[in-house]
Amino acid sequence: FRDEMDHVLLLDMAIHTFDAARHLSGADPVSVYCEEFNPSWSWYRGAACANACFEMTGGLRYTYRGSWCAEGRMTSWEAEWRAVGPKGTATWNGHDQLVAEVVVQPNGFFSKTEERTVPIEPEPGGIAGSLRDFLRALETGLPPMGECHDNIKSLAMVFAAIESATKGQRVAVKF
Repeated sequence: FRDEMDHVLLLDMAIHTFDAARHLSGADPVSVYCEEFNPSWSWYRGAACANACFEMTGGLRYTYRGSWCAEGRMTSWEAEWRAVGPKGTATWNGHDQLVAEVVVQPNGFFSKTEERTVPIEPEPGGIAGSLRDFLRALETGLPPMGECHDNIKSLAMVFAAIESATKGQRVAVKF
């Protein structure tokens, strides 16, 4: 059925990355400009690729680039990440490598940085991870990650990105 879907990447897959971006940044979406496209080699009928720029609370910009028909070098389901801030840049390959270039001596364009590699502690995924989060929520009373009252904001990002791509203009994210 995915081969025949409209907005296949945005509608079926992007929510996971949007949700992770919200979780990692602690910011909520304000607006988005998105373009979808479908390369000539795609086996999907609908757009299998998208680029989106979200304005988030606090002035943060979150950019998303995704493809469900990229051939060759595969990324994990968790995507690849690059976070840039005033004290450096961190990259994560979506699997097992987290590397940061931390500013140790600010100097404008040529600040001195130091590479730091951060070990990735294995976390249970899939149903094991979901059950762990469920039990943690029962024990602490805290809502689990992805709880519907919060997750609705990620779903709103999906629909706003589709609306933006369809209209060809920046739109507000409403939730």
